[in-house]
Amino acid sequence: MYSQINKNIERYVSFNADELKIFNSLLEYKAIPKKTILLHEGERCNFEAFVIKGCVRKYYIDANGFEVILQFAIENAWISDISFSIYEENPSRVYIETLEDCEFFLFNPATKEELFSRAPKFERAFRILMQRSLAVTQDRLFNTISKTATEKYAEFLEQYPALPQRVAQHYIASYLGISAEFLSKIRKKMTKL
Repeated sequence: MYSQINKNIERYVSFNADELKIFNSLLEYKAIPKKTILLHEGERCNFEAFVIKGCVRKYYIDANGFEVILQFAIENAWISDISFSIYEENPSRVYIETLEDCEFFLFNPATKEELFSRAPKFERAFRILMQRSLAVTQDRLFNTISKTATEKYAEFLEQYPALPQRVAQHYIASYLGISAEFLSKIRKKMTKL
Protein backbone atom coordinates (compact mmCIF):
# COMPACT_ATOMS: atom_id res chain seq x y z
CA MET A 1 0.00 0.00 0.00
CA TYR A 2 2.84 2.41 0.78
CA SER A 3 5.34 1.43 -1.92
CA GLN A 4 4.38 4.32 -4.23
CA ILE A 5 4.89 7.09 -1.67
CA ASN A 6 7.96 5.38 -0.20
CA LYS A 7 9.57 5.20 -3.63
CA ASN A 8 8.72 8.88 -4.19
CA ILE A 9 10.29 10.07 -0.94
CA GLU A 10 13.32 7.78 -1.29
CA ARG A 11 14.35 9.57 -4.49
CA TYR A 12 16.00 12.12 -2.22
CA VAL A 13 17.08 10.29 0.94
CA SER A 14 17.54 6.61 1.84
CA PHE A 15 15.56 5.34 4.80
CA ASN A 16 15.71 2.14 6.81
CA ALA A 17 12.67 -0.06 7.41
CA ASP A 18 11.96 1.44 10.86
CA GLU A 19 11.99 5.00 9.50
CA LEU A 20 9.61 4.05 6.70
CA LYS A 21 7.34 2.30 9.20
CA ILE A 22 7.11 5.52 11.25
CA PHE A 23 6.46 7.53 8.08
CA ASN A 24 3.72 5.19 6.90
CA SER A 25 2.05 5.04 10.32
CA LEU A 26 1.54 8.82 10.27
CA LEU A 27 -0.06 8.99 6.82
CA GLU A 28 -3.81 9.33 6.50
CA TYR A 29 -5.36 7.61 3.46
CA LYS A 30 -8.37 9.27 1.82
CA ALA A 31 -10.42 8.48 -1.28
CA ILE A 32 -12.17 11.61 -2.54
CA PRO A 33 -14.62 11.86 -5.45
CA LYS A 34 -14.06 14.15 -8.41
CA LYS A 35 -15.24 17.75 -8.27
CA THR A 36 -14.56 17.95 -4.52
CA ILE A 37 -13.01 21.17 -3.28
CA LEU A 38 -10.39 20.24 -0.69
CA LEU A 39 -9.49 23.85 0.10
CA HIS A 40 -11.46 27.06 -0.40
CA GLU A 41 -10.03 30.55 -0.64
CA GLY A 42 -10.10 32.08 2.83
CA GLU A 43 -9.62 28.79 4.68
CA ARG A 44 -6.39 27.80 6.36
CA CYS A 45 -4.74 24.87 4.61
CA ASN A 46 -3.98 22.12 7.11
CA PHE A 47 -2.75 19.35 4.83
CA GLU A 48 -0.06 18.25 2.44
CA ALA A 49 -1.35 15.61 0.04
CA PHE A 50 0.46 13.00 -2.02
CA VAL A 51 -1.59 11.92 -5.04
CA ILE A 52 -1.75 8.14 -5.23
CA LYS A 53 -4.33 8.18 -8.02
CA GLY A 54 -6.21 10.91 -9.85
CA CYS A 55 -5.82 14.51 -10.93
CA VAL A 56 -6.11 17.69 -8.86
CA ARG A 57 -5.87 21.37 -9.69
CA LYS A 58 -4.86 24.37 -7.62
CA TYR A 59 -6.29 27.69 -8.79
CA TYR A 60 -7.38 31.16 -7.78
CA ILE A 61 -10.08 33.47 -9.07
CA ASP A 62 -8.74 36.71 -10.53
CA ALA A 63 -10.24 40.20 -10.26
CA ASN A 64 -12.34 39.57 -13.38
CA GLY A 65 -13.83 36.37 -11.97
CA PHE A 66 -11.74 34.00 -14.11
CA GLU A 67 -10.17 30.85 -12.72
CA VAL A 68 -6.38 30.81 -13.09
CA ILE A 69 -4.83 27.37 -12.67
CA LEU A 70 -1.49 27.41 -10.90
CA GLN A 71 -0.81 23.68 -10.67
CA PHE A 72 -1.98 20.27 -11.76
CA ALA A 73 -1.07 17.35 -9.52
CA ILE A 74 -1.33 13.81 -10.84
CA GLU A 75 -0.03 10.49 -9.58
CA ASN A 76 3.20 10.78 -7.53
CA ALA A 77 2.88 14.53 -7.04
CA TRP A 78 2.33 16.58 -3.89
CA ILE A 79 -0.24 19.36 -3.52
CA SER A 80 -0.98 21.87 -0.78
CA ASP A 81 -0.92 25.58 -0.07
CA ILE A 82 2.36 25.22 1.75
CA SER A 83 3.99 28.56 1.15
CA PHE A 84 1.16 30.83 2.14
CA SER A 85 -1.30 28.99 4.32
CA ILE A 86 0.43 26.21 6.27
CA TYR A 87 3.66 27.90 7.27
CA GLU A 88 2.49 31.49 7.37
CA GLU A 89 -0.78 30.53 9.09
CA ASN A 90 -2.72 32.89 6.81
CA PRO A 91 -5.97 32.23 5.00
CA SER A 92 -5.41 30.59 1.66
CA ARG A 93 -5.72 32.56 -1.56
CA VAL A 94 -6.31 29.41 -3.62
CA TYR A 95 -8.72 26.56 -4.16
CA ILE A 96 -7.67 22.92 -4.47
CA GLU A 97 -10.14 20.69 -6.33
CA THR A 98 -10.17 17.09 -7.51
CA LEU A 99 -10.77 16.74 -11.26
CA GLU A 100 -11.02 12.95 -11.09
CA ASP A 101 -11.81 10.45 -8.37
CA CYS A 102 -8.65 10.61 -6.26
CA GLU A 103 -6.76 8.69 -3.63
CA PHE A 104 -4.35 10.51 -1.33
CA PHE A 105 -1.98 10.12 1.55
CA LEU A 106 -2.24 13.20 3.76
CA PHE A 107 -0.17 14.86 6.46
CA ASN A 108 -1.22 17.67 8.72
CA PRO A 109 1.32 20.01 10.34
CA ALA A 110 1.21 18.13 13.67
CA THR A 111 1.84 14.69 12.14
CA LYS A 112 4.61 16.10 9.97
CA GLU A 113 6.34 17.58 13.04
CA GLU A 114 5.92 14.25 14.82
CA LEU A 115 7.58 12.55 11.83
CA PHE A 116 10.52 14.96 11.97
CA SER A 117 10.89 14.32 15.70
CA ARG A 118 10.72 10.52 15.43
CA ALA A 119 12.62 10.12 12.12
CA PRO A 120 14.78 13.25 11.61
CA LYS A 121 16.06 12.25 8.14
CA PHE A 122 12.60 13.07 6.78
CA GLU A 123 13.22 16.73 7.46
CA ARG A 124 15.99 16.64 4.84
CA ALA A 125 13.74 14.79 2.36
CA PHE A 126 10.95 17.34 2.73
CA ARG A 127 13.43 20.22 2.48
CA ILE A 128 14.59 18.80 -0.86
CA LEU A 129 10.95 18.43 -1.94
CA MET A 130 10.37 22.12 -1.09
CA GLN A 131 13.49 23.17 -3.00
CA ARG A 132 12.35 21.22 -6.06
CA SER A 133 8.88 22.75 -5.79
CA LEU A 134 10.39 26.24 -5.65
CA ALA A 135 12.55 25.49 -8.70
CA VAL A 136 9.50 24.27 -10.66
CA THR A 137 7.54 27.38 -9.63
CA GLN A 138 10.35 29.70 -10.69
CA ASP A 139 10.71 27.86 -14.00
CA ARG A 140 6.96 28.14 -14.59
CA LEU A 141 7.07 31.89 -13.86
CA PHE A 142 9.99 32.35 -16.25
CA ASN A 143 8.20 30.39 -18.99
CA THR A 144 4.98 32.33 -18.48
CA ILE A 145 6.82 35.59 -19.03
CA SER A 146 9.31 34.64 -21.71
CA LYS A 147 7.80 31.96 -23.96
CA THR A 148 5.18 32.02 -26.67
CA ALA A 149 1.89 30.23 -26.19
CA THR A 150 2.98 27.50 -28.62
CA GLU A 151 6.24 26.97 -26.71
CA LYS A 152 4.35 26.84 -23.39
CA TYR A 153 1.92 24.26 -24.76
CA ALA A 154 4.73 22.12 -26.20
CA GLU A 155 6.48 22.20 -22.82
CA PHE A 156 3.18 21.37 -21.08
CA LEU A 157 2.84 18.29 -23.29
CA GLU A 158 6.36 17.19 -22.35
CA GLN A 159 5.60 17.58 -18.66
CA TYR A 160 2.05 16.16 -18.75
CA PRO A 161 1.78 13.99 -21.91
CA ALA A 162 -1.46 12.23 -20.86
CA LEU A 163 -3.21 15.20 -19.25
CA PRO A 164 -4.96 16.49 -22.41
CA GLN A 165 -6.94 13.21 -22.42
CA ARG A 166 -7.81 13.58 -18.73
CA VAL A 167 -8.88 17.22 -18.30
CA ALA A 168 -10.98 19.71 -20.22
CA GLN A 169 -9.17 21.93 -22.73
CA HIS A 170 -10.26 25.11 -20.92
CA TYR A 171 -8.34 23.96 -17.82
CA ILE A 172 -5.16 23.59 -19.86
CA ALA A 173 -5.75 27.00 -21.45
CA SER A 174 -6.16 28.53 -17.98
CA TYR A 175 -2.91 26.93 -16.84
CA LEU A 176 -1.13 28.34 -19.91
CA GLY A 177 -2.68 31.78 -19.49
CA ILE A 178 -4.48 31.78 -22.85
CA SER A 179 -8.05 31.40 -24.09
CA ALA A 180 -9.48 27.98 -24.93
CA GLU A 181 -10.06 29.22 -28.49
CA PHE A 182 -6.40 30.19 -28.89
CA LEU A 183 -5.30 26.83 -27.48
CA SER A 184 -7.53 25.10 -30.04
CA LYS A 185 -5.75 27.02 -32.83
CA ILE A 186 -2.35 26.04 -31.42
CA ARG A 187 -3.36 22.39 -31.26
CA LYS A 188 -4.61 22.41 -34.86
CA LYS A 189 -1.40 24.08 -36.02
CA MET A 190 0.76 21.54 -34.15
CA THR A 191 -1.09 18.55 -35.63
CA LYS A 192 -0.30 19.83 -39.14
CA LEU A 193 3.44 19.83 -38.44
